[in-house]
This record gives sequence, C-alpha cells and structure tokens, in this order.
Amino acid sequence: MYIVVVGAGDIGTPLIEIAIRSGNEVVVIEKDEAKADRVASEHDCLVLQADATSKGVLEDAGATQADAIVSTTDQDATNIMVCMLAKELEIPMIVSVVHNPEHMQLYRQIDVNTMENPQQLIAEYLYRSVARPAIVDYLRIGETAEVFEITITEDAPIAGKTVEQAVHEGVLPDDVLIIAVERADLESPITPRGSTEIKPGDLVTVYSAFGADPELTDLFGHHEDR
Repeated sequence: MYIVVVGAGDIGTPLIEIAIRSGNEVVVIEKDEAKADRVASEHDCLVLQADATSKGVLEDAGATQADAIVSTTDQDATNIMVCMLAKELEIPMIVSVVHNPEHMQLYRQIDVNTMENPQQLIAEYLYRSVARPAIVDYLRIGETAEVFEITITEDAPIAGKTVEQAVHEGVLPDDVLIIAVERADLESPITPRGSTEIKPGDLVTVYSAFGADPELTDLFGHHEDR
C-alpha cells in the first residue's frame, strides 16, 4: 500500500515503523523540522517537512495516488483539516486520531475512521495491567464487551472440561465465548469447537459481553481482589 502519515510524534513514529516494516510505501508529512529530520535519518521513506493542512503539500506527497492517509498530530483542528482535504483528493482510506471526544461529530460528518483519545486508551491499558495482572492483553468493544487473553491454571473450574461440557454445566456463561486456544506444544492456535478440551497452561482468548470481571477470571483460575 501507499500510505501517507501526517505527524511523526508519539503516535505517528511507531506507525511509520510498522508500516515500513510491513512492506508499504510510506510518505511522512511533519511540520516540525527536528522530527522530520529524525524520521528521514532513521527510515527509508520520503519525508516532507511541511504543513499538511495545505492541499498542495498533500499533492506533493502523492496523495492522489495514495491508498490511505493517517493523521496523527496532537491537534484535532489539524487532523480534521487533513481529513477534509483527503476527502477532496478522494483518498480511499482516511484515518485520524481524535483527542477531544466533543469533536467526534465533526469526524462523523466527513465520514472518516477514527481512533478516539489514544492517551486515555493507553492509560486504561496500563491501569488494567496493574489492577488485573492475570489478563495478558485485552481489547474493549463498545461500552462493556471485552476480548482478552488469560492463562488457565491447574485449579481452574474450566480446566479439563471440553467447551461443550463447560457450557452444559453452566461453568461458561452464555455470553462468553472462547475464540482461540494457544498451547505450548502446538505451533498454531486452536480454533475451539465443542469437543475441544481446555487444559491447564493453555492461553485462551476470550470474548465476554460483560467484560473481564473478577467472577469471570475466577473461572480460569485467577482469584483476584474485588
């Protein structure tokens, strides 16, 4: 893909690294001279030290041929303007960071994909790591649902049961799904079926409509403070 990244700050820099490492053609637009020079010296990509709110700058970056543009600056006004210009240039995929939730309606009006308040998401992730150490990784979906990873302990109520048994016996709630199982002696994750046995040591990926509350993590053998 041909990707234009606007901003080379705390969010844009790792995005640039990931996009280049994945084999994409990346063009970076960064207004700050020091940040632009750093990216140019560290990565094999075109870097424009310029203001991305100028349509001419986006055209210089090859935006009319771009498959996607991602605006990552710390100013919503800049990100919104970039998205509006990207719409005019008919870039197929437009993505932006949103810092102030009050501005979400503006992004909806121009119909772009958004990532809301990344600093808040990071803070919540860090707090979860401290408060719920049994959870390896998690993703929130909507207001209450979560997908998370957790390891099955020897004394877990679900250990030694098949998925079907766990559901039939009421161990696994109706609105909780085990969607993947990673096992040390297997190269690839298991897509669980009703006959799949959940074993101690398994790293399971779980979807829960009500989130990863303590009663649920008890099921996997992790008895945490409430």
